[in-house]
Amino acid sequence: MQKRPLRVDLALQGGGAHGAFTWGVLDRLLQESWLTIEGISGTSAGAMNGAVMAHGFAASGAAGAREALEAFWRKVSEAARFSPFQRSPLDVLLGRWTLDNSPLFVGMDMMARVFSPYDVNPAGANPLRAILAQIVDFGRLPDGPIKLFVTVTNVRTGRGRVFRNGELSPDVLLASACLPTLFQAVEIDGEAYWDGGYAGNPTITPLIRECKSQDTILVQINPVERPGTPRSAREILNRINEVSFNAVLLKELRMIALLRKLAQVDDDEGARWAAMRIHRIASDAMTDLGYSSKLNAEWKFLTMLRDEGRSSAAAFLDTHGDDLGRRSSLDLNSLLEGV
Repeated sequence: MQKRPLRVDLALQGGGAHGAFTWGVLDRLLQESWLTIEGISGTSAGAMNGAVMAHGFAASGAAGAREALEAFWRKVSEAARFSPFQRSPLDVLLGRWTLDNSPLFVGMDMMARVFSPYDVNPAGANPLRAILAQIVDFGRLPDGPIKLFVTVTNVRTGRGRVFRNGELSPDVLLASACLPTLFQAVEIDGEAYWDGGYAGNPTITPLIRECKSQDTILVQINPVERPGTPRSAREILNRINEVSFNAVLLKELRMIALLRKLAQVDDDEGARWAAMRIHRIASDAMTDLGYSSKLNAEWKFLTMLRDEGRSSAAAFLDTHGDDLGRRSSLDLNSLLEGV
């Protein structure tokens, strides 16, 4: 049965190569002609997925968006083909995607605690700059049908800044994905910026304030919950990153849940927050992946994540497709427990 047309917004998390999961989700959602994507808020890999998709959509509709996303991730994989960060032979043999046993990754991980990117990469080289310039026509974005919101973190103030369609450039997207232990801060208009995940991964606020849609689909690739207590140094750092990169997002979702609990809402903006319907597409498979695999850009790994993303999006549509436009499918009240 054909569903009635519906506008939705997308909130896309960042997570390095794990962003290929989001590629798969977008690829599947773009096949649903009844869904109109009004706005995308993205951080890091989520920002890149959003910009690539919006560029492709502005050029050739849903088919163009799907083609652009595949072209982007192919370029990422090709650029990483000769990267020193490769899986160990044992991990390849056992089918593990981790780089934890790669001597060069282990060496880099240790060096990052002593040397900064300004020491080891004084030229500030980043292969993603050339890829973005090849794939995305930034001149199309201001007039495109999809509103884009890209979050970065101001190094000086620690506050987030959101860039919109007409402000986007390779520098903005690189800033949104700038992990400070791996890359030099990206300077834009005299200010230095780091990864937007510290300020919002992703930021929900502009979707609520500047879009008419009342349904936001969160594509989550950083697990909120992880069973067990991390014990190794690498596991502890990985969990710290997950917690910190989810913190602002969870705060915004709690705000929506709290406003719904109020008997009355005194202002229009508060009422709009309370009326938002929130949905989530995620996968338990992401919990099995550690930090180091975020640097694994093998095509086989990326396509595995893409297929997982497509399957997760299909499962969401089967289970919660009828909730879109009617009710939240994400239990926000659970976020208020213990608060």
